[in-house]
Amino acid sequence: MPNTDRIAALKDEITAWRRDFHSNPELLYDVHRTAGIVAEKLASFGCDEVVTGIGRTGVVGVIRGRRSGSGKVIGLRADMDALPIEEETNLPYRSKVSGKMHACGHDGHTAMLLGAARYLAETRDFDGTVVLLFQPAEEGGGGARAMIEDGVMDRFGVQEVYGMHNMPGLPVGSFALRPGPLMAAADRFRIRVEGKGGHAAKPNETIDTLLVSTHIVTALQSIVSRNADPLESAVVSVTAFKAGEAFNVIPQTAELMGTVRTLTPELRDLCETRLKEIVTTIARAFGATATVEYERGYPVTRNHAAQTQFAAGIAAKVAAGAGAVDLEVPPTMGAEDFSFMLEARPGAFIFMGNGDSAGLHHPAYDFNDEAIPVGVGYWATLVETAMPAN
Repeated sequence: MPNTDRIAALKDEITAWRRDFHSNPELLYDVHRTAGIVAEKLASFGCDEVVTGIGRTGVVGVIRGRRSGSGKVIGLRADMDALPIEEETNLPYRSKVSGKMHACGHDGHTAMLLGAARYLAETRDFDGTVVLLFQPAEEGGGGARAMIEDGVMDRFGVQEVYGMHNMPGLPVGSFALRPGPLMAAADRFRIRVEGKGGHAAKPNETIDTLLVSTHIVTALQSIVSRNADPLESAVVSVTAFKAGEAFNVIPQTAELMGTVRTLTPELRDLCETRLKEIVTTIARAFGATATVEYERGYPVTRNHAAQTQFAAGIAAKVAAGAGAVDLEVPPTMGAEDFSFMLEARPGAFIFMGNGDSAGLHHPAYDFNDEAIPVGVGYWATLVETAMPAN
């Protein structure tokens, strides 16, 4: 087991790093300040390799254990980017950048993995190699995919990969995960309806795109209620409806946007197929035309069975009390681009308690610094257990 006293002694310093990241949020791939600090600290800790510019602005640190006979190489991942949200807290370290904040806890994820890097570089009490993956652009930019396409898994010989995310509402010291689907695939669609505009007093001379679009919105809900297996989970949400600007004009065009969330490849295919069929058929029935742009985003975050059991065992060692590890947490329809890494290598993604905080992506959210020793302890215990030095 790791030296818990040493990890506890690092808490104040790691907290300072975390709060500095919180005050200076950066979006998507534009994480140059954050990535620069990460690279600088990894080098100062004595990491054997520090490589920047992986996946545009990702950073990789390599730490070799006191022994290397096992030949094992394990990847640990943290995301660095923030969100385009105006922070609504009065914290002394609140965001200094208008319209940007760390509302998902990536400041905490980055700081905890840095803390683990410092501890592991000091002790090196393991037989193998740790690859630290600091990733940009999780929030919609596919930074994990970009790092994989840059060859990060093959270049550094990663055999297994593990990720972590904080979870508001789960007590600090607790963990939750499950084998198989943990988070949903997230796709997006844009529908453009073309009709015949005209005067609102003469609807008979028009093809009303508003009428067509409202029928489409209603019919799309039948995908989940009538096409999907009722024992499987799916979400089809229309989230934007844009048409017209005048009270007496029936608009020529209308545009709808939304998202589709699924937990299996088969249901993902079904939802895409039915959405396109419904849109085009309804438009045709009213004499209109419609086009669908359907973009597949992050795939299902699917935990591998053996690695999930291993991660649960690690969490049980670190967790604050019996029953603090939930191995049967229900899947969430949120999405996570760590899914790309789990497609590339076996591994597991775990939720770590953030306590009674505001929810993720909320303007009053803040990462709970009391969770820092828990997260650092999880990473250190995982490495030393997976690759024991003795």
